[in-house]
Amino acid sequence: MLCSHMFTHIQAFHRPGSIREAVRLLEHGRGRTRYIAGGTDLAAHPDHNTRVLVDVTRLGLSYIHQKKNSWVIGAATTIAEIERSHPLLHLADGILVKAAATWGPPQIRNMATLGGNLASGSPAASAATLLMALDAKAVVVDARRRYRIPVGSLFTGPRKTVLNGHLLAEIAIPAPPRGGRVGWSFQKLARTQGDTAIVDVAIGLQIDRRGCCKWARIALGAVAPTPLRAENAEKLLIGRKLDDALIEEVSQEVAREVDPITDVRATAEYRREMSRVLVARALRECAEHAGCTWVAPALAGAGRAKALDPQAKACATPRTTL
Repeated sequence: MLCSHMFTHIQAFHRPGSIREAVRLLEHGRGRTRYIAGGTDLAAHPDHNTRVLVDVTRLGLSYIHQKKNSWVIGAATTIAEIERSHPLLHLADGILVKAAATWGPPQIRNMATLGGNLASGSPAASAATLLMALDAKAVVVDARRRYRIPVGSLFTGPRKTVLNGHLLAEIAIPAPPRGGRVGWSFQKLARTQGDTAIVDVAIGLQIDRRGCCKWARIALGAVAPTPLRAENAEKLLIGRKLDDALIEEVSQEVAREVDPITDVRATAEYRREMSRVLVARALRECAEHAGCTWVAPALAGAGRAKALDPQAKACATPRTTL
């Protein structure tokens, strides 16, 4: 029944064979033309001002390439292809592959594309959260040039992006910095595994030989008008040993940085609190993956740590790697 009226306002459908032709069609559409690949976002959020659809599935933008110091993913690559990608298992402990399994049910993952997830402008776009933590760049094409911008810079507001008249062609992910011990974590809170996130968190960090945090990236989705990097919280980690007290300090700072709303999925207060909880959980997982030795909290703080998280632990010193 949904399909019977979903596209009644569409007057033309184009399937160009080149990026140049696709960009020309969009520019000539005078604001009433929209790119389409899997069509899952259009089905969920139909725009009745759209009169022309431009199919981008024949532009050669479905690929996953591993280069010397980076990975490149075409915008028309489906979420299922990311989930099945063997090369991506070698990127950041396979965080993209693992997370892709939570981006909707199989029927959606088989159709939805990475570019569509980002171009939708949704604050809850889980791909954006992960790619921001990975310091990825979006490769964008218009009639005059091809350029790169940080993935976070694509978003300007709820369901708004900078892509007006421009085509998102691919995502470039640099290899994470080498040396030391690196950990990654993706945490998602939703009503079901495949549902839209109430809160999601992606964190990467590196522990140096002294047991101190060398760099950290903390990204969150569904807790602000756009996906965000918690830069103030990241700064608190740099140069300090990751212990239970620092995890609590950082997670509290994240709770101050987010700007959630109340909607049908959760209240703003719940989202803020769960941002704090998920960041703390992700930091502990990152530290464990980075090779830290976990010890029980001090007696004075044990009760509060258990109340915050029954599995709360503290990172002391890194293990020696062989």
